[in-house]
Amino acid sequence: MHYCLSPPPPTSTTTPPLYILLSIAPLVFFSLSLVLFLFLLLLLLQWRQYPKHNKRLPPGSMGWPYIGETLKLYTQNPNSFFSNRQKRYGDIFKTHILGCPCVMISSPEAAKIVLVSQAHLFKPTYPPSKEKMIGTEALFFHQGPYHSRLKKLVQSSFLPSAIRGSVSQIENIVLNFLPTWENQRVNTLQEMKRYAFDVAMISAFGDIHQDLEIEGIKKLYHCLERGYNSMPLDLPGTPFHTAMKARKLLNETLRKLIQKKKESRRQEGGLLGVLLGAKDQKLNRLTDSQIADNIIGVIFAAHDTTASVLTWVLKYLHDNGHLLEAVRREQDEIRIRIVEAKRDLTWDDTRSMLLTSRVIQETLRSASILSFTFREAVEDIEFEGYFIPRGWKVLPLFRSIHHSEDFFPHPERFDPSRFEVPPRPNTYMPFGNGVHSCPGSELAKLEMLLLLHHLTTSYRSLSLSQYI
Repeated sequence: MHYCLSPPPPTSTTTPPLYILLSIAPLVFFSLSLVLFLFLLLLLLQWRQYPKHNKRLPPGSMGWPYIGETLKLYTQNPNSFFSNRQKRYGDIFKTHILGCPCVMISSPEAAKIVLVSQAHLFKPTYPPSKEKMIGTEALFFHQGPYHSRLKKLVQSSFLPSAIRGSVSQIENIVLNFLPTWENQRVNTLQEMKRYAFDVAMISAFGDIHQDLEIEGIKKLYHCLERGYNSMPLDLPGTPFHTAMKARKLLNETLRKLIQKKKESRRQEGGLLGVLLGAKDQKLNRLTDSQIADNIIGVIFAAHDTTASVLTWVLKYLHDNGHLLEAVRREQDEIRIRIVEAKRDLTWDDTRSMLLTSRVIQETLRSASILSFTFREAVEDIEFEGYFIPRGWKVLPLFRSIHHSEDFFPHPERFDPSRFEVPPRPNTYMPFGNGVHSCPGSELAKLEMLLLLHHLTTSYRSLSLSQYI
């Protein structure tokens, strides 16, 4: 028998042969070069966003190339993100979030400049996907003459003189809505959305029982809403794609309703009636597309934020039992007056709900549902001693102002009594400020007061904790 001696097979610890190292060297070099190229490209893209001059930008950090400080914003408490930079850099500082160079402002005086006195230099800005979903002709995507004309029309539908006649309609929604909570646990935010949506439909269409199209509009809007905060990928099967299909059908349904109203000349009721009857100085009417986009925009604006505020109101009342009892006593007194006079609840009754109104005001301050708003510099601007380049985003930080010790002592404390005296100008902006402030603030307050009246007077034996 013959044996042949040979070297042992290589193990995992054996050094790779030279030819293997030489063969993979180009791949390693290419990979490193590609990473370096992409890094330099990101630096170039971010550098091109920054001004090419020696003017003084606000202090602050722009973070990583292109990514900026977006990851820090999403991995930290937003309050901490903004307050830490405010303490370090002051009331005006720069950063880079959501792919945009931004200037953050947290002083009332600076916020007034951006939103009121120099508002024409700072246009409202939204992601393109949001504009597509709501409609590019909607009020809050514009400024100038078109915006001014629309703002007057929308405001006319939400002035106290216009909505005081809606008390009975909204009250009927409340009376049908609250009994559905009995003997079961509910998701408060979803229930508040359901309530606020029904009120929004009344404000948009008036008597919502007149047209069969209304039910179709409701279903399509809910499909649209489910995709609103999704990734804007318009590919089959994605929430955004489904939402955009619903948006197309919603537009067609609204146009049919608009045409039906025009043919019947029955244009009264809600914002739709106001928009259908509107003419400018040259007697030009709004197009069907403009009307449809603004109806959808108003439903969107009147729906989500109001539901969030109501959810926080219930939480704060639950957490502060003495306030809940005080609100209940106030509402009981009003209820007794109504029963004794054998009448229904009226607009004037809601004006006497002083403590309940202060609870809502303090909720708007403490929760600050509208934490900030996006504006964009329409030209190079000298601002408070700093330079803001054209195209940079400017964000008034409402939450930071609302939680400033200088304007609201012990800001972490829920204290409605702080609103027994008016706050300093430009320190309290729960509905924004200036030409782009929310036109539906009075309607939002009204629907909150009506819900709280019936919840606290009709469900004394139920604990609010079951609804939180």
